[in-house]
Amino acid sequence: MAAKPKVPVKLVSWDEIVEWSRGLASRIEESGWKPDVIVAVARGGYVPARLLCDFLDVTDLLSVQSQHWVEAARMAEKAILKFPYKLDLSDLKVLLVDDIVDTGDTLILAKDFIAREWTPKDLKIAALQWISPVAKIKPDYYYIEVKEWIWFQYPWTRLEDTMQFITRIFREDERVKGKIIREDELKSVFKEWYGIEPESLGFYWDMALEKLAAKGVLERVEGGFKAVKV
Repeated sequence: MAAKPKVPVKLVSWDEIVEWSRGLASRIEESGWKPDVIVAVARGGYVPARLLCDFLDVTDLLSVQSQHWVEAARMAEKAILKFPYKLDLSDLKVLLVDDIVDTGDTLILAKDFIAREWTPKDLKIAALQWISPVAKIKPDYYYIEVKEWIWFQYPWTRLEDTMQFITRIFREDERVKGKIIREDELKSVFKEWYGIEPESLGFYWDMALEKLAAKGVLERVEGGFKAVKV
């Protein structure tokens, strides 16, 4: 039996995002509540928020940048709110949208900020997915409850995540650290770490290696790659 990946990853397709967003919109409609304004949690909430605007017939879309993840599947010590600004939404119902509720720290921070600084008439939270065993907050609306933690790799961060996944291997795997590794060997280690075939990433795999080499993180050498700075 194959070993479980260190960081289990699920590649999410664009079609799934549309399907999940439509399902989420239906649940909001069924509740009888309709927002006047939708607020995306940057950056993961942008696409779901825009789709919800379409499905719920909401024109006004805002955003706040609240973040906790410093890289794919690796959290910062605490969530932070970047670029805060002041608004008056006192007569409006607001829906705060993110892609997923994992710890919930980013949403809690964003929700508290909006409630305090924007003073909406009503404020609710929606997410495509809710990881119930680890989340500190349950969204008012969600489409999928996730009962075992997994890293959902959304299509809008495919390149960024792949670069960070590869970098982490060079930084942490003793079989790779300080050594030259052939691409076929790297692909094998990648599958072991993340449970997905590099070929399933399409052009993102080659692009990730090119970007890492261009940034000086990896160096192409005869026979493969070696880390320069990770």
